Amino acid sequence: MSEQTPLQAAPGSVSELLEKLDGTIDGLPKRLKQCASFTRRHLHLVAVSTVSEMAGASGVAPSVYMRFCQALGFSGYSEMQDLFRARYTEFRPNYEERLANLREEGAIGTGRLLADFAESGHKSLISLANTVTTDRLDRIARGMASARVVHLVGLRRAFAVVSSMSYLFDKLGVAANLHYGAGMLNTAGTIFPEDALFAVTYAPFSEETVRLAETTAKQGITVFGLTDSERCPIAEWASEMLIAREDEVAGFRALNASITLTTTLAVAVGALQKRS
Repeated sequence: MSEQTPLQAAPGSVSELLEKLDGTIDGLPKRLKQCASFTRRHLHLVAVSTVSEMAGASGVAPSVYMRFCQALGFSGYSEMQDLFRARYTEFRPNYEERLANLREEGAIGTGRLLADFAESGHKSLISLANTVTTDRLDRIARGMASARVVHLVGLRRAFAVVSSMSYLFDKLGVAANLHYGAGMLNTAGTIFPEDALFAVTYAPFSEETVRLAETTAKQGITVFGLTDSERCPIAEWASEMLIAREDEVAGFRALNASITLTTTLAVAVGALQKRS
């Protein structure tokens, strides 16, 4: 079978796609089989990754990954991706599965893990150049520097990011308020018109964080956001959005790109305030 030959019509659901993938993977040409094997093990990445990212992780060129999508019957990557986006959380591996993947790949040793996470972090930092522009970062820094108080919100995994920013702001003398979900108290009433909100959430997105961003924006207060996907609902309410995608090791993701980006932002805000 040639790499350009489609396998009948495009699947209409994720279950149909998996059935077709499992039934045809052994008969695919070598490079398309690489795409199929990686995709089958990392289904959760399809919803939040570009075709270039999926191709790179599969070890092929983007044009080859596109042919893989077409071989499954899709017109291209976007059509396949749409099937996964609505059901992203269902394909995110739980922690037991992630550990099992590590054992299967023989990467359970600390030396190998350190090397893999170091390489993963390097890739995450390189990707910032493709997602963050200096102009946008400048606008956010200036907007936060001119605010009476910078409010920070990020729950679960994102809490490490905003708590790091809160620590830096405290040391730099920047007035900031770290919001969190203790008691699920509504803290929107503590944000005033002269303030700014910096909201961090990653797919599948925190409902509480999105709700606070929406409530704040509807009051005419400036909202800035950080996420890992263009489909983040905060984008509807934010004046500016930053995107930081983290490379992963068997489903585990460090926060190298996010921490680097927000550290840069916090220091810039502190420097701008001292200058004014």
